[in-house]
Amino acid sequence: MNKEMIISASGHETMAAILEDDAVVEIFVERDKSRGVAGNIYKGRVSKVLPGMQAAFVDLGLERDGFLYVSDVIDPVGEMDGFDSSDVDGEDDSAGGEPVSTDESVQSNDSGRGRGRTRVRGRDRDRNGPDQPIDKLLTAGQEIVVQVVKEPLGTKGARITSHASIPGRFLVFMPTVEHIGVSRKIVSRDQRSRLRRIVRAFREEHEMPGGVIIRTAAAERPQEDILSDLRYFHELWTETIKKSESRRAPVVIHREESLVAKLLRDLLTEDFSAIRIDHRGEYGKALKLVQRIMPDLVSRIHHYDKSFPIFEEYGVQSEIDKALRSKVWLKSGGYLVINQTEALVAIDVNTGRYVGKRTGRLEDTIVKTNLEAAKEIVRQIRLRDLGGIIVLDFIDMEERKNRQKVYQVFEQEIRRDRSPSKAVQVSEFGLIIATRKRVKQSLERQLTDPCPYCSGSAVVKSTSTICFEILSELRKVGGDFNGHNVQLRVNPDVARALKSEERGVLKEIESALDRPVTLRPDAFLHHEQFDLMAL
Repeated sequence: MNKEMIISASGHETMAAILEDDAVVEIFVERDKSRGVAGNIYKGRVSKVLPGMQAAFVDLGLERDGFLYVSDVIDPVGEMDGFDSSDVDGEDDSAGGEPVSTDESVQSNDSGRGRGRTRVRGRDRDRNGPDQPIDKLLTAGQEIVVQVVKEPLGTKGARITSHASIPGRFLVFMPTVEHIGVSRKIVSRDQRSRLRRIVRAFREEHEMPGGVIIRTAAAERPQEDILSDLRYFHELWTETIKKSESRRAPVVIHREESLVAKLLRDLLTEDFSAIRIDHRGEYGKALKLVQRIMPDLVSRIHHYDKSFPIFEEYGVQSEIDKALRSKVWLKSGGYLVINQTEALVAIDVNTGRYVGKRTGRLEDTIVKTNLEAAKEIVRQIRLRDLGGIIVLDFIDMEERKNRQKVYQVFEQEIRRDRSPSKAVQVSEFGLIIATRKRVKQSLERQLTDPCPYCSGSAVVKSTSTICFEILSELRKVGGDFNGHNVQLRVNPDVARALKSEERGVLKEIESALDRPVTLRPDAFLHHEQFDLMAL
């Protein structure tokens, strides 16, 4: 598969697109005035402890307090129990630039120590959370260092954890645990031992606190590359601790890297044939970073210097525009309808203009549309960064083997997605229900605001409904005009309706008032608003 990264940057906004075989599959957006907070580390202050929910709210200095569940709170006594082995295996799944919530299984090799099967993240160490209730671990007003693991979404505040993790190119640093983990994807025993020795020697020499996971990318890398990450972590955490000790809560003490740096750090592999950047400054930074982490790929970094916008040149802008619409046309003539709600995302598949072959069966037409839709749905999920519960309503198929074929295609395509997801087939209704990890706002929520006209409902009252409401209101207040003439100020669409198809309503209004009514169209008036005035 041929992959490209297209980056468009200005002084205020950076956008990046990932192309797979010339198709746009992912979009990333970062704006200086509204940079994401996932990955940031804060010194916060506990504002409220809720024993009934076994959770607490922490003031981070953001618009809304962060939500901290009991299993995400460090237990000062129990946290290190089972984590003092330096021979621990972990799985690397930390790509994406978000805090490491890898759910990697690790096993301690120290006999007689620990609690058997453990998790890298303290919050997953025990399914039932720490032994102590939340009100024994935290009190209102207490200062605490936390990391944001999930962006604020809608009316919800950020999800936070005490178990900070900072990803590098080859390692992940976890200051709250004491172990060295190695990705299970590194199968060579010699490599695993070599990498552990490098990390262990550095930690002992510099008395470096915390634990480290060695990522898959570290395999076969020279010692200097591993030490480079370790030095970065050591300097960064030393500075972070100083900020924490010298500054008053709430305050950010570590900010996640810029969008371009995160993408190159977490996504750059041999699969990328080109990284094209239209900003000279970002191009220079990218060159330096890639020279350090993957020098063999420096030749694939290109500066785009044409005056024509880079997103227009590579067809990215048109895909963004389509991703902000609810209807997506398929090549066959069918189409998808994608609707985001607070609780879930609903995706409906329709045959549209596709009627199949003249001599073909209806079932064959439906299956072809559904198979094409399954692939496009996954692309749209990735492109729009949809998360949570996703309900897919494919066109009904009579044969079970066809339903299974569509499900298998969807499942195969979703494996290409970096975000953790699961899918289940509900054959009785012909639905597929998927869940996808949601860490940040969807593309639509990032690039759009609720319509001020319809307040986000996507509908307004019809002109006929407004006309009947005016009649009802005048019947209530008609006696207050004391014989004065009446001026009715309405939106031009409503004025046209009252003069044409709803002129009967206007006659009733005049009959109720027993006098003519002067209509005054006002384009600045909301469609659903009207104003009555005595002249």
